[in-house]
Amino acid sequence: MAVAFYDLGLASGLKKLDEYLLTRSYITGYQASKDDVTVHAALPKAPSSEFVNVSRWYNHIEALLRISGVSEEGCGVIVEGLAPITEEAVATPPVCDTKSAAAEDDDDDDVDLFGEETEEEKKAAEERAAAVKASGKKKESGKSSVLLDVKPWDDETNMQKLEEAVRSVQMEGLLWGASKLVPVGYGIKKMQIMMTIVDDLVSVDTLIEDHLTVEPVNEYVQSCDIVAFNKI
Repeated sequence: MAVAFYDLGLASGLKKLDEYLLTRSYITGYQASKDDVTVHAALPKAPSSEFVNVSRWYNHIEALLRISGVSEEGCGVIVEGLAPITEEAVATPPVCDTKSAAAEDDDDDDVDLFGEETEEEKKAAEERAAAVKASGKKKESGKSSVLLDVKPWDDETNMQKLEEAVRSVQMEGLLWGASKLVPVGYGIKKMQIMMTIVDDLVSVDTLIEDHLTVEPVNEYVQSCDIVAFNKI
């Protein structure tokens, strides 16, 4: 069932989107998709820093579109209201469950995620706010979107295992994003992977030197290089 957003050209619409992105990195799913591109295109301009979550998401999608593009289909999204976008960008077709979508069309009953919050959503938001308050953290001062080149040892390196090893590195303030394989030559491919970091919590140099090029990850990874580094 398609996600619906309204009046993204107004502060009220941006506020609802900001609340929606409080516990999410992307519009749908766990990596950037055409749903993110649709909502990104619906915004008439870059959102104010007042909307922290929207600004973080907007700059991340902006960087992806500029660096590597977005090819994931997504689950479908509907945008209505005052934003000046093309008709084609208003909705992306749902691909997650076409049979269910056809049956739901008969009801003519789109779900508005900005309507009533469920008890689970309210509880999750309250728990997150309480955790932040308890830890004594202030609003995050800044984030960055980083594109890494990750190079294997040779053409026999299992690239799936390489990606799994890289993503196994977890720390506070680090969020892995989309990745793709890029041919280098002689049958060798490197992996390019996006990540979003909280500047005060994660040092990219430390991440590479102390985590990505040491055991056990260095069984697959020969070296890492920063391709692009953009402040969000």
